[in-house]
Amino acid sequence: MKALLIESEGISRFTDVARPQLGEGDVRISIRHVGICGSDLNTFRGLNPLVQLPRIPGHEIGGEIVETGAGVPPTYRRGQRVIVLPYTSCGTCSSCRKGRVNACRYNRTLGVQQDGGLAEEIVLPAEKLILNDTLEPRFLALVEPLSVGFHAVARGRVSASDRIVVLGCGMIGMGVVIGAVARGAEVIAVDLSPEKTALAKQFGARYTIDAGTEDVVARIVELTDDQGVDVAFEAVGLPETFRQAIDLAGFCGRVVYVGYAKAPVSYQTQMFNLKELDIMGSRNATRSDFDAVIAYLETIGDRAASLISKVIPFADAESALPFWDKNRDVLKVVVER
Repeated sequence: MKALLIESEGISRFTDVARPQLGEGDVRISIRHVGICGSDLNTFRGLNPLVQLPRIPGHEIGGEIVETGAGVPPTYRRGQRVIVLPYTSCGTCSSCRKGRVNACRYNRTLGVQQDGGLAEEIVLPAEKLILNDTLEPRFLALVEPLSVGFHAVARGRVSASDRIVVLGCGMIGMGVVIGAVARGAEVIAVDLSPEKTALAKQFGARYTIDAGTEDVVARIVELTDDQGVDVAFEAVGLPETFRQAIDLAGFCGRVVYVGYAKAPVSYQTQMFNLKELDIMGSRNATRSDFDAVIAYLETIGDRAASLISKVIPFADAESALPFWDKNRDVLKVVVER
């Protein structure tokens, strides 16, 4: 079967790979839609330290069941559409024992630590699939990245009494915006792209800041009467935004890091203590986050189409990563088969 392989930095091409074998408890999925993630782009650009090349990318996956193995419950039927839970969990590490399987020490995400979904088919255990015949097929590829944002909102304990700032309005940042708005919080969205902040506004952000033309810290001081925000979310992955999140958080506020910096970050740490900040990382998403996003997408219908910037046919998938690399204002590229 055909799959898209990132061979080396800046090089992706179609190649023939072995059709995966179907084992007991497994389901064979015909891939229909795959969202291209920032981690896929970083892999293509040689900036993802978690990936060993060559690698088949793709973990934002929607597909259709074509075959089931022995022992798979009868609820999984040929022709049903599915959303993929792309993470693994060992069940025995300290994270798993605490019930936080999304942060499993030995997690192997599809498209990152193991080959992903940009192929004609994939075989996965039935428990890694969410059946869904209500969403439009292309919207299935939106669930995973939005779920990562929803999980960050849960980590930040966001409530209706909170004022929050989201640094970075890519797809995961949009998930933070949408998840926080759903909880009734007042959201300030920050990005270098006017198109992305405009979209954040459409999805409920009360204020937007153009980081390319405005002083972000001064604007937050103005909007919060110099109190700072209750929760600052970093969804960019740069040392300067990692530090800026600390500056923007108010006293006894929370900071949630969703992005990760590709270079060391140096801090003046006194504000950690003086503000008595809660500083948290956020990784992947849980099944409950997926369910919350699915419910949200089912309520907004065709409005979800505005979250997809470009659809590329599977036959042209070799162009997907180079296209996004040259058009960074694009929110989401989806490959369709």
